[in-house]
Amino acid sequence: LVRLWRRPASRFALIVLGLFLLAALYGEGVYRLARWRDYTPAYQRVHLEQRYQPPGRQHPFGTDNLGRDVFQRVIQGARIAFHVALVASLIAVPLGTLLGALGGYYGGRTDACVVWLYTTVAAMPGLLFILAIALVAGKGLPGIYLGLGLTTWVGVCRLVRGEVMRQRAQTYATAARALGLSSPRILFRHILPNAFHVVILTFSLRFPAAIGTEVLISFLGLGVQGEPSWGVMINNARLRLWQGVWWEMAAVTLAISLVVLACNLVGDLLRDELDPQSRTTGCAKSQ
Repeated sequence: LVRLWRRPASRFALIVLGLFLLAALYGEGVYRLARWRDYTPAYQRVHLEQRYQPPGRQHPFGTDNLGRDVFQRVIQGARIAFHVALVASLIAVPLGTLLGALGGYYGGRTDACVVWLYTTVAAMPGLLFILAIALVAGKGLPGIYLGLGLTTWVGVCRLVRGEVMRQRAQTYATAARALGLSSPRILFRHILPNAFHVVILTFSLRFPAAIGTEVLISFLGLGVQGEPSWGVMINNARLRLWQGVWWEMAAVTLAISLVVLACNLVGDLLRDELDPQSRTTGCAKSQ
């Protein structure tokens, strides 16, 4: 983190992600408190006399067609986006890491089964597969969690499998086998820690991709229900653009762009810091 903070681009990305994370935590607190006390939260309250108000001091991002504050709804959209991206990544990354590690280390039939499995999943249309799982699991956040988590582990599996195969041929792994250490101990105590930079990089790249997919699913009406997801807000705002009500669409688009840009910047900088090949290439160029 200290190295990342020294770079202007990474400093900007970390500040943006920190602000959105704080907004998501604040939104989670507001949502939980409203459910606990059983009252309508401010971002859901209808004020028809205040609808279509442009951005101003009272409403920084204006109001929508029901007089609800767009700024508060964008914050709740950040809560949903971070929630979905985190849970889906925590399903996909460990699953892909485990399968990739087993296939890359043991080889043979184990590797053949892993390759067949991720090839089969990768051959299916990703969005249709996610939508099918979401429909089976039911509309709402649980369906999105399962849909994203069970369909986005393929890339993680491929990368981890290749890195484990490379680490398995290293001298330290050969020495560990010569000392009689068991295969699970070599894999999980020695090889996986040296391949963990791939997991971190994949997580940083899966996070914004999961946010984008959640926005798309909610835009299609199969995502979260009754809550201001960014996809739901875009779907509602597009119907009022012809009336000159642009601020809701602009606010959501800006929020999505900032989050995705910041995540991609952090992912690229983490790759430069954690990937040994990138560091070696950079040192060779500097010499």
